[in-house]
Amino acid sequence: MTTSTRLVRTLRTAATVLLPLALAIPAAGAAQAATPAPAAGTVPTTLPADVENACGPAPAGQARCLAEIRTDVHGGLGVRGPRAAGAADAPLPAGYGPADLRSAYDLPTTGGADQTVALVDAYDDPTAEADLAVYRATYGLPACTTDNGCFRKVNQSGAASPLPVSAGASGWAEEEALDLDMVSAACPQCHILLVEADEPLEQDLAQSVDSAAALGATEVSNSYGVTEHNGDDVLAQDYSHPGVAVVASSGDAGYGVPSVPAAYPGVVAAGGTSLTPADNDRGWQETAWAGAGSGCSAWFAKPAWQQDTDCPGRTIADVSAVADPQTGLAVYNTTGPRTGWAVVGGTSASSPFIAGLIALAGNPSAFPDASRLYSAGAASGLNDVVGGSNGNCAGDYLCTGVEGYDGPTGNGTPNGLSAL
Repeated sequence: MTTSTRLVRTLRTAATVLLPLALAIPAAGAAQAATPAPAAGTVPTTLPADVENACGPAPAGQARCLAEIRTDVHGGLGVRGPRAAGAADAPLPAGYGPADLRSAYDLPTTGGADQTVALVDAYDDPTAEADLAVYRATYGLPACTTDNGCFRKVNQSGAASPLPVSAGASGWAEEEALDLDMVSAACPQCHILLVEADEPLEQDLAQSVDSAAALGATEVSNSYGVTEHNGDDVLAQDYSHPGVAVVASSGDAGYGVPSVPAAYPGVVAAGGTSLTPADNDRGWQETAWAGAGSGCSAWFAKPAWQQDTDCPGRTIADVSAVADPQTGLAVYNTTGPRTGWAVVGGTSASSPFIAGLIALAGNPSAFPDASRLYSAGAASGLNDVVGGSNGNCAGDYLCTGVEGYDGPTGNGTPNGLSAL
């Protein structure tokens, strides 16, 4: 890219960003009223023939869950309870499991026992605990149940009852199963708090985050998104709690208008990669996933710790992990239209996984925002992801996996826990 081309693009981007930023700043004492957001920006226009969205398009003012499910891979119904004696050599479900992820990201097998990872979702998944038991037993992970104090499910107010209506055919139960399984894969010893909003309304989900923090969550994952819009600053405070690391999916619509909560200044935005085995020292390779959300915020100013040059606002994402459903994760779920084992992806996978890794490292207070991931010392603890693209930006870093920082994958993927 020539210097003149980059300058034109930068000036054009600045014009589209700074005007909304100026309009979004109310006069002193003025009330700040949120306006409904268009939902189209969070829904990819095309998907591979063998992939479908767990959740369909959301009405204005509602969030859409970001799980993507392979339609050509089915792994059966699994078994409830511990695996039978001698079953250790039995074939595992299709898709990556905990051992694959530990290998790919060089993770320890222990840690996080004093951490509680909260997962914020909408509607009730009535089989969440039972399905989680199947996943963990299948992969030899320790049980995480209500009885042993590891698992807890509450409503958006933080109470055990009444729970919301069942997710049914909405797709949110599959999202909840993905979240639970990815936290389990990342941090088997962590406690898990599932907070279920009454509906996928922005206000309900924001209240759920507040409740998670009030109940002692040390990390909170949010695998949903709404196209950013005027009035977002009203809810940004709900996603910022001292001592709590808040993570959100960057979106599954590729390069374009960012989504919230990922664009909030206090949130770690989790992008996505395609992860495949490789004949190299690491044993794996990653490229930017074509669906990973990235973009330049028109409503949130660039934080001081973010130094990229072609976006005058907050740039998405900050960090990443596997999200491509073509290189997806094994997930078990029995509520909703698709039951049993499935291969699932989306940045709905990378957000709970990253939250689980922050818990595994045991240092959530280092994440009042994503600044730690931009520090000089973090680079050695991240795999720089080069290659792949999530849109059309003439090869610019905002939509292309390049050396150093880029939009689809942020500063890279975890290489051990030193960056966290």
